Amino acid sequence: MDSYLGNVIFLEAHKQNTANFSEANLSNGLLRFGEISAGMILQILVPLLIFFWGYDLISKDRENGTLKILFAQGVQGLELIWGRVLGLFLVSLTLVGLPLLLGFGLLFFQPENDILGQSQIQYLVMILAYLVFFLILSLVSVLVSAKSQSSKSSLTTLIGFWLLFTLVIPKVSQVIGQSVFSNPSKIEFDSAVEEEIIQQGDSHNPNDPHYAALKDSLLQAYQVDSVQKLPFNYSGFVMREGERLSTETYLRHEDELQEIFRNQEKVIRIAAWFDPFLAIKLASMGLSGTDKAMYQYFKAQSEDYRYELAQTMNNLQIDLIGNEIKSSSDPSARLTQDYWKELPDFHQQFLSFKQILTNELGSLLVLGIWLFAGVLLSVFYSKSIKVV
Repeated sequence: MDSYLGNVIFLEAHKQNTANFSEANLSNGLLRFGEISAGMILQILVPLLIFFWGYDLISKDRENGTLKILFAQGVQGLELIWGRVLGLFLVSLTLVGLPLLLGFGLLFFQPENDILGQSQIQYLVMILAYLVFFLILSLVSVLVSAKSQSSKSSLTTLIGFWLLFTLVIPKVSQVIGQSVFSNPSKIEFDSAVEEEIIQQGDSHNPNDPHYAALKDSLLQAYQVDSVQKLPFNYSGFVMREGERLSTETYLRHEDELQEIFRNQEKVIRIAAWFDPFLAIKLASMGLSGTDKAMYQYFKAQSEDYRYELAQTMNNLQIDLIGNEIKSSSDPSARLTQDYWKELPDFHQQFLSFKQILTNELGSLLVLGIWLFAGVLLSVFYSKSIKVV
């Protein structure tokens, strides 16, 4: 999802920003059809190759008349099916085996050494999921070839399955999710947040009712007649209060928006029960840390860091800047760089393996159910393979 959501967030006081510089915004409309990536190759192109390799594994023997000879020599139907399935599966491994092993080796060169062990476990689980996925595709190819009257009809059926699973079901589920649970546009969202913040009070307006009442309460509490006589910087206090209110308002609207997105995602995950292609995509995104959950976790961390940074600056102004300062250009309004050196750098945290496994348990379970169903169908169809 990084290609569509962006990978840079600007952090500034009194304003929350979305991620920017996504490849989708910086490229033409062709990215809507998908980018050439390892995920696209494993989820779209390799399955198509498996279907092309396996569409005539049994139907061609029937057309050539060699199927009769195989059965006459004592070959059982289940042996024939699984012999072709395993052969097709091993051929697919010759195509993806080396890249998968290379990817595992590249994990040792990642900069986050503290999560190397977790990354290795997630990668191994992802490889296992892909192996199950390729085995399911091999089963589907051979079973369709066994039930088809000709190789031509077998190929047509498999291409129809590929189009249904890779294009139709994912797109239809997305449209249904957006139609049933419609989300506001970015402009609508920003306008709603800004409107509520204005209703709460404008920290830059000295005559605003909320902050005028706040000022009066402070003057009364400290028994003084002007903000210049307060024992702390009043402007910093107002900025801190404004940051708190604006952040609370933004996060409340953000939670409502994320609830809509979660409902949309539920529709897609329901559709994944009928589509192993969609299931492996969701599982792969989750295990590689490129799904919505990881993006939202990163966004939440960046917002926490932004809020703490802004409030730290406000507190420094409250404690260290005098009320007699009238302009930020005054040398007395400046602090040494030692205070900024003490601020911690942003360090991204990653979801734990337990959290990822919980999120993607349904997708992994779908793959297991499809494999189990394929095994049962192979046993059932092995007893009724037609030789002519």
